[in-house]
Amino acid sequence: MPVASVRMTEEENGLIRGYCSVHGISVSEAMKRALLERIEDELDLIAYEEAEKKYLENPTTVPWDEVKKKIGL
Repeated sequence: MPVASVRMTEEENGLIRGYCSVHGISVSEAMKRALLERIEDELDLIAYEEAEKKYLENPTTVPWDEVKKKIGL
């Protein structure tokens, strides 16, 4: 398995290790989760901005009852 290192201050190291200890996870797992969450948030923002742009170009809406009918609810 590849090894990575992250430079941080002693204060940052203590804070991160304390957080991980409280939550019962490794530093590696915490950092991986945090980075993946950040990536997901940025992808969500891009998707939102694209949807908003399309809506502003053609501000048509569909009533919720019609949506439910189309998807069989």
